[in-house]
Amino acid sequence: MGKGVIWNLDGVLADTAEAHFRCWVTALAEKEIPLDRPTFDGLFGMNNRDMLAQLLGRPPEPKELESITDRKEEIFRMEAQWLVRPMPGALPLLVELEGAGWLQVITSYTPKANVELVLGILGIRQRFQAVLSGEELSAIKPEPTLFLRAAETLGLSPERCVVVEDAPAGVEAAYKAGMPCIAFATTNSREALASVTSSALLFDDLTQVTEKEFSSLLQTN
Repeated sequence: MGKGVIWNLDGVLADTAEAHFRCWVTALAEKEIPLDRPTFDGLFGMNNRDMLAQLLGRPPEPKELESITDRKEEIFRMEAQWLVRPMPGALPLLVELEGAGWLQVITSYTPKANVELVLGILGIRQRFQAVLSGEELSAIKPEPTLFLRAAETLGLSPERCVVVEDAPAGVEAAYKAGMPCIAFATTNSREALASVTSSALLFDDLTQVTEKEFSSLLQTN
């Protein structure tokens, strides 16, 4: 029976926070919109539309959204090579899971071109059977749409897919999808992650996890 891992990218496999922060600051400054680090940290992980809505205090106009986010993504693609790093433990864990027969897929609400860029920088694209972007979906986390699409892409039932997340909305989406979840307190606190459901396994970072923890979740579901 097959088994799959549905990975989030930012904050789980890739340390992209500094890159995204700098890109947002530059793009927003051109429109005279301020952004400090505490505000960014509280919003990091949202898609571009929702993040901009929070910063503006209103839904962005279509042309406004396009202008700011296109500029932000342009800057990101120029700066990522120097700012993006793998999260501690990510690379060996991917290899271990692949060797144990796990199918692996990336899901992200980041534009797919950026996801592919980051995977290339980290040298891990070959570890994944698919890369799915939810940038065009209207249903964002905590709705489970993208996770369910990932399971379908892998040809697996939801209960045979372990979601790896760092955000409460992602943990909730996994719960709604009927998928076991491993959550890491890399960008959110353990308390915030645990507040969603007690069924997720919680760790501080990927160095604390082996293939054994992934298999244990499938054995109990």
